[in-house]
Amino acid sequence: MKVLFIGGTGNISTATSRLAVARGIDLYLLNRGKSTLKVPGAKSIVGDINAPEQLESVLAGHRWDVVVNWIAFTKEEIERDIKLFAGKTKQYIFISSASAYQKPATHYLITESTPLFNPFWQYSRDKIACEDALMSAYRNDGFPVTIVRPSHTYDTVIPAALGGWTEYNIVDRLRKGKKIIVHGDGTSLWTLTHSDDFAIGFVGLLGHPKAIGHAFHITSDDVLSWNQVYEGLADAVGVAPNIVHIPSDFICQHWPDQTGNLLGDKAHSAVFDNTKIKTFVPEFKATIPFHQGIRRTLGWLEAGPSRQVINPETEKELDKIVEKYQQHGQ
Repeated sequence: MKVLFIGGTGNISTATSRLAVARGIDLYLLNRGKSTLKVPGAKSIVGDINAPEQLESVLAGHRWDVVVNWIAFTKEEIERDIKLFAGKTKQYIFISSASAYQKPATHYLITESTPLFNPFWQYSRDKIACEDALMSAYRNDGFPVTIVRPSHTYDTVIPAALGGWTEYNIVDRLRKGKKIIVHGDGTSLWTLTHSDDFAIGFVGLLGHPKAIGHAFHITSDDVLSWNQVYEGLADAVGVAPNIVHIPSDFICQHWPDQTGNLLGDKAHSAVFDNTKIKTFVPEFKATIPFHQGIRRTLGWLEAGPSRQVINPETEKELDKIVEKYQQHGQ
């Protein structure tokens, strides 16, 4: 099977690339050649997906069983891909986002038929627009789309709501005994998925003829409260967390940039029904619980000091929110 990954060396996609190669897939990675991460066994195509006029010659003569775009975020990018790959691939997989699901949800359990509606986050609305364009192309022209909606999948990033992801602030604050903000009362439920687990479900969809026209989320069944997430992170760091609970509305009022991240996503419980992906890919089962996965992540970060990025602006915002909340007599 000949597969093209647009991207393929990111937090989610690297594990999938490695597993695809291990499964004997003829994998090509299309990127600008700037990534220092290499996937042994994968072939490299150097090119910029945002310059399709240049790609026509680079991709000339190629026909694909599957094309996966890991880095498409807008409707315009999807319309570009439809033109570029129509008639040249048997399957096109779009990486959407579980944040596109209804916020706030009207049912506690999220399935693939949960409505797509997010009035808080432009990122999520753009993903919904991408899905709409692809499904229209499927219905009207037979464009062979499959949609995948990851939810807070981690490997080389820290899955904290504030001060984490590509930043090391949360770990630094834990080690210094500084206050750690947990949004709300910390009891809402959340799902974290390790990239190695996600990869099993995803690779099983590559070239799957029955997956055309379908959408899937691929998540763990290991559901945690946000208190448990931060306690698990602190335990992996080897400290006791100095937690302060602050309402999401208060955080977003004083740090508006977090509105999408919190009110559009993490302030709401996210528990997923994975029946569909398990039906299409029977081998899929998430086996890496957070208390193990986060230790792997910290080990990777600590193996390279340059990976431990502490953003001074984030630090300033976190301290500001704590101070303002305490000034309000909380």
